[in-house]
Amino acid sequence: METLTQMKCVACRKDAPTVTDVEINEFHPHVSDWEIMELDGIKRLRRVFSLDDFAQALAFTKKVGELAEEEGHHPALLTEWGRTTVTWWTHKIKGLHRNDFIMAAKTDELYQP
Repeated sequence: METLTQMKCVACRKDAPTVTDVEINEFHPHVSDWEIMELDGIKRLRRVFSLDDFAQALAFTKKVGELAEEEGHHPALLTEWGRTTVTWWTHKIKGLHRNDFIMAAKTDELYQP
C-alpha cells in the first residue's frame, strides 16, 4: 500500500465530500503530530514546527510554500521567531480532504530540526 507521502494531491472540486470520521481515524495516525482543530466551524490540521531562529523558520516556510505550489494545494503559514505554524484544510469544501493529510505527511518530511 502506498504511503501518504507517495500520494499526489488530486484536484478538488467544490462538491467533493470532506473526509469521514472513519477516514480521519485511518489517516490521522500517519500524521499524529498534527492537531485536528476546528476554527469557524471548519476542521483543519495544524502543527507548530520548532526551529532555532527566524532565518530557519523562514527557510522552512519557503520549503512548504514550494511544496504547496508543486502540489497545487496551499496551507495557511505563520512564520515567527523560532517556529512556523502550518495549517492545512481544503478551502473549496470548507473542511478536511484526503489532500490535507497527504500534505501534512509531506510537510513532516521537509522538517529537519
